[in-house]
Amino acid sequence: MIEFSIWDIFRNLLLAGRWTVALSLTAFIGGGIVGLLLLIGRLWSTRAAPGAQKVARATSAALDGYILLFQGTPLLMQLFLAYFGLALFGINVPAWVAAAVALTLYTSAYLAEIWRGCVDAIPKGQWEAAQSLALNFGEQLRQIVLPQAVRIAVPPTVGFLVQVVKGTALASVIGFIELTKAGTMITNATFKPFLVYSCVALMYFALCFPVSLYARRLERKLRNGR
Repeated sequence: MIEFSIWDIFRNLLLAGRWTVALSLTAFIGGGIVGLLLLIGRLWSTRAAPGAQKVARATSAALDGYILLFQGTPLLMQLFLAYFGLALFGINVPAWVAAAVALTLYTSAYLAEIWRGCVDAIPKGQWEAAQSLALNFGEQLRQIVLPQAVRIAVPPTVGFLVQVVKGTALASVIGFIELTKAGTMITNATFKPFLVYSCVALMYFALCFPVSLYARRLERKLRNGR
């Protein structure tokens, strides 16, 4: 049996950790873009012109259904469907693509809801003031509402990144070799599960703790600023 030193184990985990970081950033950035579109769609549906109420109601129902679907089902099931679902139609989906798509959609649903709450925290008078200036919906968002909502949204958004990083561990079940999957493979080769998974836990902590600490500092800073 080949003997592995602690450095050998840690070095291989570091190599796999790059994919955990890459997947986390892909899901967070992609989810942020999709989540912003969802947010704009939901806000528009509540402030649509009288002639567009029917379309607005249909849009609102569709977006609410999307968010409820991804918030109400386990991320593990979403990964399975993304990876194995298309295979039923003869489409071979790489594990990286399936994990990135599933985590992006999952992240977008939660970010859209977080940001919706931040926008709702803006006083109604701000919307009315924007309307009194004859600004259209896009100008109201861009110039009045979103700049104020961003100050509220930054801490919970950064904090949610921790959940995204930890969620990447589930990608191991579809064969994507990230930190957790690499830990399992190294354990099978070394027969040292306690040592290997302790290193895995330490690496997740090293990734998540600075983000959590930064989110708390941002929250205190913005609270004092207000």
